Amino acid sequence: MIMNDLAVPGLTVDKGLQALLDTVAQNPVGPLAVGIAGPAGHGKTALLAELERIHQRAGIAVQTAAPEPGAPVDPDTVLLVDDAHLLDDARIGALLRLVAGRRHRLVVAHRPWPRSAAFSELVDALRRDGQAVLLTPFTREQTAAHLAATPELDCPADLVDFVHTQTAGVPRDVERLARGLAGAEIRTGAMVDPPRSVVLEFAPDLDVQPTEVRRLLLAVAAGGTLPVSMLSALLGRDPAGVDELIATTRAAGLLGADGRLAPIVRRAVATLSPTTERTAVWRRLTELQLARGGAVLPLVRSLLAVGALGDCPAATLAAAAGEALADEPAFAAELFAAATAAGRPPNAQQALAAALAGDLDDALRLADRLLATTAPPDRSEAAMVAATALAHRGHVGRSVELFRWSGTASARAFAIVGGIATGDPAASAESPAGDPAGEPPTLHGSAARLMADGVRESVTGPPTAALSALVQAAALLEPDGRAVLLPDSPAALAALTAMHCGELEIAERVLHRALAAGVGGPLMARRHRLLQAWILMVRGEIHAAGERLATVTLDGRHLESRDQLFAAAIRMGIGRRNSDLGALKRGWGQALEAVVRHPVDLFTLLPLGELAIAGARLGDLARLEPYLQQGRSLLAGLGDPPLWSVPLHWSGLHAAILTGEPTVADDHVAALLAAAGHSRYAAVVAAAAESWVEVLRGVVDPARVEAAARGLHDTGLCWDGARLAGQAAIRTADRRAMTTLLECARALQGRPSGGPAGQTPPAGASTTRVAGPTQHGLSDREYEVAELVLAGLTYREIGDRLFISAKTVEHHVARMRNRLNCANRTELLALLRTLVADRASDTAGQPWPQRAGR
Repeated sequence: MIMNDLAVPGLTVDKGLQALLDTVAQNPVGPLAVGIAGPAGHGKTALLAELERIHQRAGIAVQTAAPEPGAPVDPDTVLLVDDAHLLDDARIGALLRLVAGRRHRLVVAHRPWPRSAAFSELVDALRRDGQAVLLTPFTREQTAAHLAATPELDCPADLVDFVHTQTAGVPRDVERLARGLAGAEIRTGAMVDPPRSVVLEFAPDLDVQPTEVRRLLLAVAAGGTLPVSMLSALLGRDPAGVDELIATTRAAGLLGADGRLAPIVRRAVATLSPTTERTAVWRRLTELQLARGGAVLPLVRSLLAVGALGDCPAATLAAAAGEALADEPAFAAELFAAATAAGRPPNAQQALAAALAGDLDDALRLADRLLATTAPPDRSEAAMVAATALAHRGHVGRSVELFRWSGTASARAFAIVGGIATGDPAASAESPAGDPAGEPPTLHGSAARLMADGVRESVTGPPTAALSALVQAAALLEPDGRAVLLPDSPAALAALTAMHCGELEIAERVLHRALAAGVGGPLMARRHRLLQAWILMVRGEIHAAGERLATVTLDGRHLESRDQLFAAAIRMGIGRRNSDLGALKRGWGQALEAVVRHPVDLFTLLPLGELAIAGARLGDLARLEPYLQQGRSLLAGLGDPPLWSVPLHWSGLHAAILTGEPTVADDHVAALLAAAGHSRYAAVVAAAAESWVEVLRGVVDPARVEAAARGLHDTGLCWDGARLAGQAAIRTADRRAMTTLLECARALQGRPSGGPAGQTPPAGASTTRVAGPTQHGLSDREYEVAELVLAGLTYREIGDRLFISAKTVEHHVARMRNRLNCANRTELLALLRTLVADRASDTAGQPWPQRAGR
């Protein structure tokens, strides 16, 4: 079968064949000597049938059998011969004489193989004295044309792609699949496999093949690259014999010109071949591939697909697991388990695979068993796995012990990182260099040493040196870091360091590169995504932060304690920034559990600080105070490094504001001012902190507040910057200053301004400033309305709640919009979230006492 737009059932032809048919139709008695070559299923028989129809319609006799040697052939009869490659030499000689005589009109169709000497002479004669036609698979356009002509079958683009991909364009297979799909309920875009009824149609094609061809098909169906030498050993033939088998299989229309099987043929071969034959061929293939050092993973996948994995040798399974380790650690762990079931003893790589896949229970169980029972080399690797798993679960002290015991330079570097993280000042004096076993300077080892250097610099040196070392360490692992087991990734530590010094763009880029490279496998992917969510949250991109957080648990696995702590802090941070008191209350219990599960260390101070603010907002900060004290003690033991202490003081300041503790807030401001010289970020935060407490004391310098707010925004603390400007706006009695600061708050939220800075309110808007609560810009009743509007209630529902009419509610909302100079409802809601959150501290209407000496 061939294809274009000829209106004949089962036949569609391309332009060249259409020209041939048109020529014959226009002059059915003209010269005709054509050789049609093509594998089985490519349309030779259908084309001959169409030529027969054309001649019969013109009243010309047609003979469809090859003439006997010496038998006369009427020159007025058209001779149409199919499967000429099966003729004996005598009949081929008779056809050759008819071609040479040039008196007879004939068309000879044949497969490209087998080709005897006599048959090759006939093909050459047809090409020389007539016309040679080569039938090829359909293009995608030809497949689409055939499907369009199939009754009861719609042919959207994705269905055309499915059929063409499954069949590789072989016309016979396109016809089969189209017929099987016709009339069936098809969900386009959801198809993965062809209908079983279509696959079963290949049974006769496979049954008639010689045993050697079926074995060759099974070998190719197993996947992977199969050199001739390997096929020779499998099939028991010399290279020439293998080439002959390949040519026979191609001629049968089962093997593509590129040596591959179309997906539907591969499925048929794997499904319909006898089980014993299939298993024998694939087992032998794995043995041959393993012996020559080739990849066995594709072959093992094929065994798995048909349920024959249990027959695979343990050595092959272990080799395949090693190949899958970098890209599919979970699959590698399954293969290692299968190898163990087949008699191979567990090893450290099996524990490594489980850990990389995120299954720390299995990793710890296997590693602990290996530590007790195996030889020293395996024990060292098992210690690395156990130490890493324990680090992820918060047992950093025990993790450091195991890293030190392991003895490698990489392990000692990780021990330094863990020691500093837990506040051990002696750890910063240790060195990971000089491995007595002569460990080579691999990318992994170099990255580990740079990690140790970077963390050491973060507590003893300038932030630029720490960030540089950690970013370099992250870059070293990008080329081949998928199978590297890490207690923490250099990308994560670089991102944390960058966030602690206000370099959020660097943090974003290093995390993006680590995720793209798959550094640390699925185990570290969650940590990288959580840190991305954290960056989005502090920037005020709350919706995007929530979406990124949701991707962390899509696989259904539970979070380890460190990740659980960050996830809980992000959820609470999002709730706080959305002024969603209900979400804060619902998440507080889980947040407390996360704090309890993971001991305080240097790298969890950020989430601890965020939870402290949430605890203050809920009036439950006391339950976190022991952990905050641990954090302060840890920092004190390390000499209060500004890089790590500044964000904690910043969080402490806001917790003190919410709990109404001016003295505690002043202490945090003093600490921030003392650290201001450490970095640009520390200076910005110190200036903002000082400005914030002045605002709370009723001292609002618009220029200074705006500078501080914009400084926070420029260092990535966008939400905080907008909130500082908003708080100052609702505390100043200067109408022009309030308008300027509200414009600044809106700009820092990334929303369009309601008008130029300093613009006066619209005509009719109230400018009256009364004493008491209304000095913040809104009355108590308007705050009540604002809270209910933010909760999503309708005007009628709010009226029912407050015992006022819906019209009165609408009037309140209009007054708030005018008073706050908001251009639209979206802008109003964004600003109300800030104002309501500020009022929640119960300090909005009560100026703080002046600090001593002021």
